Amino acid sequence: MTGARPVAVLGPTATGKSALGIELAERLGGEVVNADAMQLYRGMDIGTAKVTDAERRGVRHHLLDVLDVHQTASVAAYQRAARAAIEELVAAGRVPILVGGSGLYVQAVLDDLDFPGTDPRLRAELEAELAVHGSAVLHARLAARDPAAAAAILPSNGRRIVRALEVIELTGRPFSATLPRPGAPRYGTVLIGLDVAAAELDARVDARVDRMFARGLVDEVRALENRGLREGRTASRALGYQQVLAAFDGEYDLAAAAAETARATRRFVRRQRSWFRRDPRITWLDAARPDLADAALALARP
Repeated sequence: MTGARPVAVLGPTATGKSALGIELAERLGGEVVNADAMQLYRGMDIGTAKVTDAERRGVRHHLLDVLDVHQTASVAAYQRAARAAIEELVAAGRVPILVGGSGLYVQAVLDDLDFPGTDPRLRAELEAELAVHGSAVLHARLAARDPAAAAAILPSNGRRIVRALEVIELTGRPFSATLPRPGAPRYGTVLIGLDVAAAELDARVDARVDRMFARGLVDEVRALENRGLREGRTASRALGYQQVLAAFDGEYDLAAAAAETARATRRFVRRQRSWFRRDPRITWLDAARPDLADAALALARP
């Protein structure tokens, strides 16, 4: 490939990745490629803090608003689309700025990550077992068959456990054999991580959730419910949306939904931090530093 070197802006929620990505795109002559799984969905704007047209400041964004909420997001499909977008930009002399906090999606773009096929019947059987016996039982089975995969997947992550067992059955190989082995990132991408102290990040998350509810998240969820949100296996589980749907079902009131969204987001932030901190290729910057854009620009330029 020829042309400019891509940049990835990564890290936990509420660290200002979107704003920095736009700033870098403006200063480097680039365009943003979304790497937030939930921002793939049309209409999921307030709850995902999706940048508005005005906030984009004329910078073109790729892979926003490409799915309806009843559709299931696919990492394999995202990998194909994101790589195609990046390759087109580089060929045109534009700098791709990959921006987002969905670790697996980022890894799918930058590393050699394979996606074996699926079997609907086998998947349904494993999901039925998950519903009856719980994720811990299936995780124990995975640990017996593929200890490396079990070590990499949380015992509570039922969907990933089911997928790992499915791949083992279909391929006859350990699921861990399909996991990426990070080397030099694809396209020579520069990886920039944003983070702040835990207490400050918690405060940012709380303020973000307050803004979401003040700006109309409840009305957004109600409108999306009419467009099939509850049928969407991925979209319906998004932070904020899941909690508001539960409030609609009478599990708690909207104030409790907001509090639960903040708690769940803080937990998610810690998982994001843990995921990205394992990658030694990322250069970390304090998201609160006043010269953040200049520091990131210095890293991004060859």
